[in-house]
Amino acid sequence: MAAPALSSRASSAGSSPTATPSSTKHVPQAPELDFRSGARIEELNRLIAEFSKHEQREYDDQRALEIHTAKDFIFSMLGMVQKLDQKLPVANEYLLLSGGVREGVIDMDLDELTVYARGADYDMDFTLLVPALKLHDRNQPVTLDMRHSALCHSWLSLRLFDEGTINKWKDCCTVVDHVNGATNYFFSPTLVADWFYESISMVLAEIQKKPQRGVPRVEKVERNATVISIILGVGGSRMLYDVVPVVSFKGWPAVAQSWLMENHFWDGKITEEEVISGFYLLPACSSTGQKENEWRLSFARSEVQLKKCISASLMQAYQACKALIIKLLSRPKAISPYHLRSLMLWACDRLPHTYLAQEDYAAHFLLGLIDDLQHCLVNKTCPNYFIPQCNMLEHLSDDTAMLHARKLSSVRSDPAEHLRSAIEHAKAASRLTLELQWRGGSSNLSSPLLETGADQQPDDRLAKKLQQLVTENPGKSISVFINPDDVTRPHFRIDDKFF
Repeated sequence: MAAPALSSRASSAGSSPTATPSSTKHVPQAPELDFRSGARIEELNRLIAEFSKHEQREYDDQRALEIHTAKDFIFSMLGMVQKLDQKLPVANEYLLLSGGVREGVIDMDLDELTVYARGADYDMDFTLLVPALKLHDRNQPVTLDMRHSALCHSWLSLRLFDEGTINKWKDCCTVVDHVNGATNYFFSPTLVADWFYESISMVLAEIQKKPQRGVPRVEKVERNATVISIILGVGGSRMLYDVVPVVSFKGWPAVAQSWLMENHFWDGKITEEEVISGFYLLPACSSTGQKENEWRLSFARSEVQLKKCISASLMQAYQACKALIIKLLSRPKAISPYHLRSLMLWACDRLPHTYLAQEDYAAHFLLGLIDDLQHCLVNKTCPNYFIPQCNMLEHLSDDTAMLHARKLSSVRSDPAEHLRSAIEHAKAASRLTLELQWRGGSSNLSSPLLETGADQQPDDRLAKKLQQLVTENPGKSISVFINPDDVTRPHFRIDDKFF
């Protein structure tokens, strides 16, 4: 664009059109400030980067082997569960997500979840979705029975499955007799969770009857509503696994079909086939539904794919924002990290990619997410990203919504101070982890990979690869293909990479 011409008034005043070097004064550029709080944007960016550094811990080969050992133990245990009564599919596909249910990696807002703290109770946490049933033989949109439930929820009739499957799972169903004499079996999330917890407890009891060197320590097994939480100790590491029984579908639900017709931020970056490869039913009930019958639709598999298209700076802002609100807004229960994740996805659709890709805009993104969340609370509106007609805050009372909005206002008024507090908590958790490792003697690693004898050395290449995957792919998922008759070899995939 051409520079604007000087006005005639400026010329008539005798001003020279070209300033001489001696008359030019250097005006220092003022720091960019946040209008609401007065905080320096540069300082907020620095604090977000520091928080990310403490959250994304680096793992050496020893820790990578401990992670791998715990994973193998969990998968071996599930293979033994399958052999108890052959209810679980023989060749199953699990989705492993980094971060526990409490971290909002899936949409399960359960009041009964025990509070665990990183550092005090565990060092790393994962969520494992275990399909109890699979419906993978359909290409057309899947129609679910949503007549009795709230949006984003459904009942599941076993009429969709074969006679053998119905006979296996009858004891985990509620029965509805129709006027015409037909009997309908509805798969019950609470009864499935009962069966799953009893089966896992039985298998773990058998393992502990015959303790072997190289087997992880089972430090805690606890049922939290429909989630089974297991804390394993391997060497100096403690890993929390939230194991969730689910129903797995290929294809896409009819209720979310219209979402595919809209323009989205991921268009052209990943294929539609990757985004709609499948969905789940989670054992979670709406605020008004029947716990024994109602499942919640989950698009966790799609969210893993969409995460590939989100910039690193926006993800940093999201993680920092999550740390600020997760405790502040925990009581009374209203907001979960999953609400924040939905707002981030909506922001990606609303804002230009060139803006969201700015590396030094993490502070702007953090402040924007807080503003978005406060707006949602004031208006009691937070649409589900995949099913926008579902308002995830519709059940909130006016008093609860305004209470949390006021709490958020205090964060927005001084984001720098709240970030410093989050950094101190992250440092304290890391210090506590190191102290517990030192007390327990992390050098005494009991790993099956280290107990195989001199002629079968541990696979250092696998350890190095695991370390690389953990440090370079935070938040990505692992799809695991399990053969219960052969759990000696890894059968896992991180996003689209197979190992």
